[in-house]
Amino acid sequence: MRRDERDPALLVDMLDSARAVVELVRGMTYVAYTRDRRTRRAVEREVEIIGEAARNVSEVFQESHPDIPWRKIVAQRHKLAHEYGEIQDEILWKVATVHVPELIPLLEPLIPPLPDEQS
Repeated sequence: MRRDERDPALLVDMLDSARAVVELVRGMTYVAYTRDRRTRRAVEREVEIIGEAARNVSEVFQESHPDIPWRKIVAQRHKLAHEYGEIQDEILWKVATVHVPELIPLLEPLIPPLPDEQS
């Protein structure tokens, strides 16, 4: 499979994880988030998935959708994966409560319909 043929599946992964992040922090305060290790780790993992999928989206697709902050998304993933001791709760909270919710409406129109949805 060519790299650009994987783009739809990668976008679905990004959207699925973005929605999971929103659900994980729904109704939480920042203080509650910092005290809930399980939620923090789950958010970190979902943000990592978003970044890993974004990193693998073809360059051609990324260039055709400059409204999505691809480099920032990938940079956040690298920070989580490689600079684990540097994770700052306040930054990840902002990612989870501001940036990820902003990403969802940018991704939704890019998801192709499933074959049975086309009829």
